Amino acid sequence: MLNEIKTLCTLNGTSGREANIRDYIIKEIADYADYTVDALGNIIAFKKGSQPRNKKLMVCAHMDEVALIITYINSNGFLKFTCVGGIDPQVLAGKTVSVNGNVGVIGVKPTHLLSSKEKESFPSVSDLYIDIGATSDEDARKYVAEGDIAYFVSDCIELGTDMLKAKAIDDRFGCAVLLKLIRQEIRYDTYFVFTVQEEVGTRGAMTSAFSVAPDYAIVIEATTAADLLGVEGENKVCELGKGAVVSFMDRGTVYDNNLYKFSFSLAKKRNIDIQTKTKVAGGNDASAIHKSRCGVKTVAVSVPCRYIHSPSCVVNKKDIDSVYSLVNALIEELPND
Repeated sequence: MLNEIKTLCTLNGTSGREANIRDYIIKEIADYADYTVDALGNIIAFKKGSQPRNKKLMVCAHMDEVALIITYINSNGFLKFTCVGGIDPQVLAGKTVSVNGNVGVIGVKPTHLLSSKEKESFPSVSDLYIDIGATSDEDARKYVAEGDIAYFVSDCIELGTDMLKAKAIDDRFGCAVLLKLIRQEIRYDTYFVFTVQEEVGTRGAMTSAFSVAPDYAIVIEATTAADLLGVEGENKVCELGKGAVVSFMDRGTVYDNNLYKFSFSLAKKRNIDIQTKTKVAGGNDASAIHKSRCGVKTVAVSVPCRYIHSPSCVVNKKDIDSVYSLVNALIEELPND
């Protein structure tokens, strides 16, 4: 699974442009499940279990990653952009990106040219630009057009003993977990869904949940960990190395309380490391799924991730295993009557 995460993280695919990820996944699941691709581009895969399920279950992860979209090319050949998904401008300045295979650098006004007022705050996205080495707008247009996507250039590497650093861990790790589950024998019939456009408003989850019409849903995600120098107590939100994160509430969902408690009791029974989020923050595909049709009982199982939505997301490999183990257990033991 670790090698697959590395492979998936090196692929590029932002919201609405998930084709590279979708093509890879389809090749990997074709021999293990029946699947369809809907109009938005979601992959809806059905895996036959050893027993039928009376209560329909949907397990999902999203394929898209945050990125930048080119909005304007100025006369000097610099590219203006906006963000696809939520990216803090503080992680952008000086970073290397790729636009149609052309390497660029995100530039900003030099500090020695800033006014005293400008030095008091970090530049906004509108103050930044991408430099691909072009000398004019005509030169730049040989390689780039408005609407093209700039992706972070970031190697996937292991840090220390247990850590993994890459772009797009949110949520390619979740896609890798789904692939492992699809390839193995499972107890009950299950729908595995690889969604699109999560980063711009959980749009793929909305249409795929309507199509599948599940009774239960498990959302596999990455969530913000702030276990950093100078951060104490509940402000850490969750911590690397302490297991899968199961939330009671975020900005998009108040999770089913019975499923929340069941997840913790199941983790205890199976000796799986588990923790909760100590801040009501963020959101994921659950926000669309739990409101679909007549309502869906939903739980989110996440890997804690430092520096999320940046070129250098960092996770603990043991937490990835905990997420897989908990989701696998939930598939086997969720209520089925």
